[in-house]
Amino acid sequence: MGSYTRAQVAALVDHTLLKPEATEADVASFVAEAQELAVKAICVSPTFVPTVRSLAPDATTASVVGFPSGKHLSAVKAEEARAAAAAGAAEIDMVIDIGAALAGELDRVRADIAAVRAAAPEAVLKVIVESAALLEFSGWPILVDVCRVAEDAGADFVKTSTGFHPSGGASPRAVELMAGAVEGRLGVKASGGIRTAEAATAMLDAGATRLGLSGTRAVLDGFGV
Repeated sequence: MGSYTRAQVAALVDHTLLKPEATEADVASFVAEAQELAVKAICVSPTFVPTVRSLAPDATTASVVGFPSGKHLSAVKAEEARAAAAAGAAEIDMVIDIGAALAGELDRVRADIAAVRAAAPEAVLKVIVESAALLEFSGWPILVDVCRVAEDAGADFVKTSTGFHPSGGASPRAVELMAGAVEGRLGVKASGGIRTAEAATAMLDAGATRLGLSGTRAVLDGFGV
Protein backbone atom coordinates (compact mmCIF):
# COMPACT_ATOMS: atom_id res chain seq x y z
CA MET A 1 0.00 0.00 0.00
CA GLY A 2 1.23 3.48 -0.85
CA SER A 3 4.96 3.99 -0.84
CA TYR A 4 5.64 1.82 2.22
CA THR A 5 6.59 -1.83 2.20
CA ARG A 6 5.59 -4.33 4.85
CA ALA A 7 9.18 -4.58 6.07
CA GLN A 8 9.58 -0.81 6.28
CA VAL A 9 6.46 -0.46 8.40
CA ALA A 10 7.30 -3.44 10.62
CA ALA A 11 10.64 -1.80 11.43
CA LEU A 12 8.73 1.19 12.88
CA VAL A 13 6.27 -0.77 15.03
CA ASP A 14 6.11 -1.07 18.80
CA HIS A 15 4.12 -4.32 19.08
CA THR A 16 2.00 -3.54 22.12
CA LEU A 17 0.23 -5.61 24.79
CA LEU A 18 -1.09 -3.47 27.64
CA LYS A 19 -4.45 -5.07 28.43
CA PRO A 20 -4.88 -5.38 32.20
CA GLU A 21 -6.17 -8.93 31.80
CA ALA A 22 -3.02 -10.11 29.96
CA THR A 23 -1.39 -13.24 31.37
CA GLU A 24 2.10 -14.71 31.15
CA ALA A 25 0.80 -17.11 28.50
CA ASP A 26 -0.53 -14.18 26.50
CA VAL A 27 2.86 -12.51 26.67
CA ALA A 28 4.64 -15.64 25.49
CA SER A 29 2.40 -15.86 22.40
CA PHE A 30 2.76 -12.14 21.86
CA VAL A 31 6.56 -12.27 21.94
CA ALA A 32 6.59 -15.13 19.45
CA GLU A 33 4.37 -13.09 17.14
CA ALA A 34 6.61 -10.04 17.51
CA GLN A 35 9.64 -12.06 16.48
CA GLU A 36 7.82 -13.52 13.50
CA LEU A 37 6.70 -10.07 12.35
CA ALA A 38 10.18 -8.51 12.78
CA VAL A 39 8.92 -5.43 14.62
CA LYS A 40 11.03 -2.64 16.09
CA ALA A 41 10.13 -3.16 19.76
CA ILE A 42 7.90 -5.10 22.14
CA CYS A 43 5.91 -2.89 24.51
CA VAL A 44 4.43 -4.41 27.67
CA SER A 45 3.37 -3.45 31.18
CA PRO A 46 6.23 -3.17 33.69
CA THR A 47 5.36 -6.48 35.33
CA PHE A 48 6.05 -8.29 32.07
CA VAL A 49 9.42 -6.76 31.21
CA PRO A 50 11.35 -9.67 32.79
CA THR A 51 9.21 -12.15 30.85
CA VAL A 52 9.95 -10.49 27.52
CA ARG A 53 13.65 -10.25 28.35
CA SER A 54 13.79 -13.96 29.19
CA LEU A 55 11.92 -15.02 26.05
CA ALA A 56 13.54 -12.58 23.62
CA PRO A 57 16.79 -11.27 25.10
CA ASP A 58 17.85 -9.67 21.82
CA ALA A 59 14.59 -7.79 21.27
CA THR A 60 14.11 -4.14 22.15
CA THR A 61 11.77 -4.05 25.13
CA ALA A 62 9.62 -1.03 25.94
CA SER A 63 7.40 -0.43 28.95
CA VAL A 64 4.95 2.15 30.24
CA VAL A 65 5.03 4.52 33.21
CA GLY A 66 2.12 6.32 34.88
CA PHE A 67 -0.16 4.34 32.60
CA PRO A 68 -2.85 5.02 31.57
CA SER A 69 -4.07 8.03 33.56
CA GLY A 70 -0.85 9.95 34.13
CA LYS A 71 -2.18 10.94 37.56
CA HIS A 72 0.63 9.30 39.48
CA LEU A 73 3.06 11.20 41.67
CA SER A 74 6.24 12.11 39.82
CA ALA A 75 8.26 10.16 42.38
CA VAL A 76 6.18 7.06 41.64
CA LYS A 77 6.60 7.51 37.89
CA ALA A 78 10.33 7.91 38.38
CA GLU A 79 10.60 4.75 40.45
CA GLU A 80 8.48 2.82 37.96
CA ALA A 81 10.79 3.95 35.16
CA ARG A 82 13.89 3.08 37.16
CA ALA A 83 12.58 -0.40 37.95
CA ALA A 84 11.52 -1.05 34.36
CA ALA A 85 14.91 0.02 33.05
CA ALA A 86 16.68 -2.09 35.63
CA ALA A 87 14.63 -5.09 34.49
CA GLY A 88 15.76 -4.53 30.91
CA ALA A 89 13.40 -2.04 29.32
CA ALA A 90 15.39 -0.01 26.80
CA GLU A 91 12.46 2.31 26.08
CA ILE A 92 10.01 4.02 28.45
CA ASP A 93 6.63 5.42 27.39
CA MET A 94 5.37 7.76 30.13
CA VAL A 95 2.00 9.49 30.47
CA ILE A 96 1.96 13.17 31.41
CA ASP A 97 -0.53 14.69 33.85
CA ILE A 98 -3.15 15.70 31.29
CA GLY A 99 -5.03 17.89 33.75
CA ALA A 100 -1.90 19.88 34.56
CA ALA A 101 -1.36 20.47 30.85
CA LEU A 102 -4.95 21.59 30.32
CA ALA A 103 -4.63 23.97 33.29
CA GLY A 104 -1.58 25.53 31.67
CA GLU A 105 0.71 24.26 34.44
CA LEU A 106 3.51 23.50 32.03
CA ASP A 107 6.23 23.77 34.66
CA ARG A 108 4.58 20.84 36.46
CA VAL A 109 4.45 18.89 33.23
CA ARG A 110 8.11 19.66 32.56
CA ALA A 111 9.18 18.61 36.06
CA ASP A 112 7.18 15.38 35.82
CA ILE A 113 8.91 14.41 32.57
CA ALA A 114 12.31 15.47 33.88
CA ALA A 115 11.89 13.22 36.92
CA VAL A 116 11.37 10.20 34.70
CA ARG A 117 14.23 11.25 32.44
CA ALA A 118 16.57 11.44 35.42
CA ALA A 119 15.43 8.05 36.73
CA ALA A 120 16.15 6.22 33.47
CA PRO A 121 18.85 8.28 31.75
CA GLU A 122 19.88 5.57 29.29
CA ALA A 123 16.38 4.68 28.11
CA VAL A 124 14.65 6.06 25.04
CA LEU A 125 11.94 8.24 26.57
CA LYS A 126 8.60 8.61 24.81
CA VAL A 127 6.17 11.11 26.32
CA ILE A 128 2.48 10.31 25.89
CA VAL A 129 0.58 13.60 25.61
CA GLU A 130 -2.93 12.19 25.04
CA SER A 131 -3.34 14.38 21.98
CA ALA A 132 -7.05 13.69 21.40
CA ALA A 133 -7.89 14.93 24.91
CA LEU A 134 -5.73 18.05 24.56
CA LEU A 135 -7.36 18.86 21.23
CA GLU A 136 -10.86 18.17 22.53
CA PHE A 137 -10.62 20.14 25.77
CA SER A 138 -8.26 22.94 24.81
CA GLY A 139 -7.08 23.04 21.20
CA TRP A 140 -3.96 22.80 19.11
CA PRO A 141 -1.79 25.43 20.87
CA ILE A 142 -1.60 23.40 24.08
CA LEU A 143 -0.65 20.27 22.14
CA VAL A 144 2.22 22.14 20.50
CA ASP A 145 3.29 23.66 23.82
CA VAL A 146 3.30 20.29 25.59
CA CYS A 147 5.46 18.78 22.84
CA ARG A 148 7.97 21.58 23.26
CA VAL A 149 7.93 21.12 27.03
CA ALA A 150 8.64 17.41 26.53
CA GLU A 151 11.62 18.31 24.37
CA ASP A 152 12.87 20.75 27.03
CA ALA A 153 12.64 18.00 29.65
CA GLY A 154 14.75 15.56 27.67
CA ALA A 155 12.26 13.39 25.79
CA ASP A 156 13.33 11.43 22.73
CA PHE A 157 9.81 11.04 21.34
CA VAL A 158 6.40 12.59 21.74
CA LYS A 159 3.58 10.06 21.53
CA THR A 160 -0.07 10.68 20.75
CA SER A 161 -2.06 8.41 23.02
CA THR A 162 -2.42 5.60 25.51
CA GLY A 163 -5.29 4.13 23.53
CA PHE A 164 -7.32 4.07 26.75
CA HIS A 165 -8.70 7.62 26.86
CA PRO A 166 -12.35 8.17 25.86
CA SER A 167 -11.36 11.16 23.69
CA GLY A 168 -9.77 8.73 21.26
CA GLY A 169 -6.39 7.77 19.91
CA ALA A 170 -4.07 9.00 17.21
CA SER A 171 -5.17 11.22 14.33
CA PRO A 172 -3.23 12.47 11.32
CA ARG A 173 -3.95 16.05 12.42
CA ALA A 174 -2.42 15.47 15.86
CA VAL A 175 0.62 13.78 14.36
CA GLU A 176 1.07 16.66 11.93
CA LEU A 177 0.92 19.20 14.77
CA MET A 178 3.32 17.22 16.92
CA ALA A 179 5.79 16.69 14.09
CA GLY A 180 5.65 20.40 13.34
CA ALA A 181 6.33 21.23 16.98
CA VAL A 182 9.47 19.12 17.27
CA GLU A 183 10.66 19.61 13.66
CA GLY A 184 12.61 16.36 13.46
CA ARG A 185 14.52 16.88 16.70
CA LEU A 186 12.38 14.22 18.40
CA GLY A 187 10.59 11.20 17.07
CA VAL A 188 6.80 11.13 16.85
CA LYS A 189 4.96 7.97 17.85
CA ALA A 190 1.37 7.50 16.71
CA SER A 191 -0.61 5.05 18.80
CA GLY A 192 -4.20 4.29 19.69
CA GLY A 193 -6.81 3.04 17.26
CA ILE A 194 -4.52 2.30 14.31
CA ARG A 195 -6.05 -0.90 12.99
CA THR A 196 -5.57 -0.83 9.22
CA ALA A 197 -2.79 -0.28 6.72
CA GLU A 198 -4.66 2.80 5.51
CA ALA A 199 -4.62 4.30 8.99
CA ALA A 200 -0.95 3.48 9.47
CA THR A 201 -0.10 5.07 6.13
CA ALA A 202 -1.98 8.23 7.08
CA MET A 203 0.03 8.50 10.30
CA LEU A 204 3.33 7.97 8.53
CA ASP A 205 2.42 10.49 5.85
CA ALA A 206 1.57 13.00 8.61
CA GLY A 207 5.03 12.64 10.13
CA ALA A 208 4.99 9.66 12.49
CA THR A 209 8.34 7.93 12.89
CA ARG A 210 7.08 5.11 15.11
CA LEU A 211 3.74 3.30 15.36
CA GLY A 212 2.21 1.70 18.44
CA LEU A 213 0.05 -1.24 17.36
CA SER A 214 -1.74 -4.00 19.21
CA GLY A 215 -3.21 -5.55 16.05
CA THR A 216 0.12 -5.52 14.26
CA ARG A 217 -0.41 -8.53 12.01
CA ALA A 218 -3.66 -7.18 10.55
CA VAL A 219 -2.04 -3.82 9.81
CA LEU A 220 1.06 -5.35 8.22
CA ASP A 221 -1.03 -7.75 6.14
CA GLY A 222 -2.49 -4.69 4.43
CA PHE A 223 0.96 -3.89 3.05
CA GLY A 224 1.28 -7.21 1.28
CA VAL A 225 4.23 -9.60 1.51
